[in-house]
Amino acid sequence: MSADLAALVPNTKFETDKAEALVRLGFPAVEPVIPQILEWLQDLNWPVGVVFQPFLAGIGGPLAPYVRTVLQGQDDSWKYSLLSVVVDQSPALALALRQDLVRVATSPSSGEVKEEVDQVAIEILRALNRGAAEA
Repeated sequence: MSADLAALVPNTKFETDKAEALVRLGFPAVEPVIPQILEWLQDLNWPVGVVFQPFLAGIGGPLAPYVRTVLQGQDDSWKYSLLSVVVDQSPALALALRQDLVRVATSPSSGEVKEEVDQVAIEILRALNRGAAEA
């Protein structure tokens, strides 16, 4: 990863200027820092997360491996955030994560149930199925 790109990753939740600069660079230019960008969606109230949310949803399928890493982790509130504001807004990403969504919907961990990650996954799968039926 270039030092220039790393320097643009926000260090505080208020550095929206850095977030906007990364968004302007676009994908795949920012791919090396996608894991750090995703971290800013751990709390849906962080201003930099608000900047990153539509950008991440717009990436679509290529974002799947990064989101999958979070879904395989233990941070259930982060899973909820990513599913509810990124995956839910990106049919292409939801399609790429279908197997992961089915796992969360059908055999969630106790933490995923507590954080309602399973419910968000069910809703995303329903939307995918409606879209497939309409196609």
